[in-house]
Amino acid sequence: MRREWWVLIGAVVLVWLLFQLEAMLMPFIAGMILAYLADPLANRLQRLGLSRPLAVCAVFLVMILLLVLSLLVLIPLAAQQVRQFALVVPGIFEWVENVLAPQIQAWTGLDVAADLDNLRETLSEHWQDAGGYLAQFLGQVGRSGMALITWVTYVALIPVVTFYLLLDWERFIANLRNMLPRQWEPDAVRVVERCNEVLSAFLRGQLLVMLTLGAIYAIGLTLMGVRFGLLIGIISGLASIVPFLGFIVGISVALIVAFFQFGSWLALLGVVVVFTVGQIIESTLLQPKLLGNRIGLHPVAVIFAVLAGGNLFGFTGVLLALPAAAVIMVLLRELKDRYKRSSLYDAGLRKRHDEDSP
Repeated sequence: MRREWWVLIGAVVLVWLLFQLEAMLMPFIAGMILAYLADPLANRLQRLGLSRPLAVCAVFLVMILLLVLSLLVLIPLAAQQVRQFALVVPGIFEWVENVLAPQIQAWTGLDVAADLDNLRETLSEHWQDAGGYLAQFLGQVGRSGMALITWVTYVALIPVVTFYLLLDWERFIANLRNMLPRQWEPDAVRVVERCNEVLSAFLRGQLLVMLTLGAIYAIGLTLMGVRFGLLIGIISGLASIVPFLGFIVGISVALIVAFFQFGSWLALLGVVVVFTVGQIIESTLLQPKLLGNRIGLHPVAVIFAVLAGGNLFGFTGVLLALPAAAVIMVLLRELKDRYKRSSLYDAGLRKRHDEDSP
């Protein structure tokens, strides 16, 4: 059997194993991503004179401090603002029904009030259903001790896997490189380096962009006195994984909240200024410094990758979606370069040149 068939069989077996082991892959995938993100910091600490174990312990200390800070400060504040926002929603519906809907009907002749009542009933029913489903889920988890133990075990495994992968990351990469066939090593190393460039730029750079934009929006709206400023900032920062989506979602919600809270054009102008400043900082500072032109992932490709990964592998697929999309993009570029260097690409030009030659 030819070597290519063995490679194909191995790829098929690997995909089959991924489908079979999907339920238990989450802590290992999450740990690998965290180790990959933290490896540059550990390497920098090593260059400063720390041993690898001490550098890894220092990185873990930083990660634990950030996690504790999020759990003690950000998450309670965000949860409080979510509850407050739920209390404001009925007032928004009332204003739309009593003020905006009659005006729209006068301008266009459309009966928006009836559609609004249907929308409110639908949301109410689905909210109740969601609460029932959540109660059923929590009850099922509570009754199923084994499921709860499994879930807690998977979550507890993430820091353990991250620690050991980070501790042996360089050795792990060196062993993989030594296993490559010698004739494949130069091309494989070159492609892997391109993949690493894209992955590092996207994962580390995009994470910093999301955190920075979320902080800018949250601080700006909070200083303005806009209610739910922290919540809007967090949502906008997370949505910034897709270019312009965080800006569109954040400014839309912030304008609505500011309109109902202040009722003045000056407040709306302030919201526009906050998000405009965030976009200027992103386009002139964050994107060139952290991402540059190394990514090339189209926003539609990002959305498709996340949805496809979640549909195929659940939460594990969501974790793998963007790294896999970045690697696939690099491989497609490699195939494109090889195709343009092949005789198939310029065979017609060569034939025409030979015919025109005397």
